[in-house]
Amino acid sequence: MPDPSPFDEDAPSSIPPDELERLHGDLVGALKTVFDPEIPVDIYELGLIYKIDVDDDRNIAVEMTLTAPGCPVAGEMPGWVQNAMASVPGVGQVDVKLVFDPPWDMSRMSDEARLALNMF
Repeated sequence: MPDPSPFDEDAPSSIPPDELERLHGDLVGALKTVFDPEIPVDIYELGLIYKIDVDDDRNIAVEMTLTAPGCPVAGEMPGWVQNAMASVPGVGQVDVKLVFDPPWDMSRMSDEARLALNMF
């Protein structure tokens, strides 16, 4: 099973810990509003979000993937992610990078996603 959180909890930050924790929760909540149109599970629980970096100015850098490189929404989904995360109060610029290494596979899905897809 992959690391359950794409956030680097050990990275030094000038953002107070309680504010950073709130921001992380809000960002995850925003990601959970974005769904792969072919799978009835949000992209966070699917494990499509590989990395989220929050800098000291609250700018967000996201590395994400798709379930398949030929996904029909490949050109649109990064924009959906950017819009969702930019809607979080206090967030600066949001940069979403699409990556395919490592390739996504079903082992990246959370237990919640497996349950929603009846894959236990």
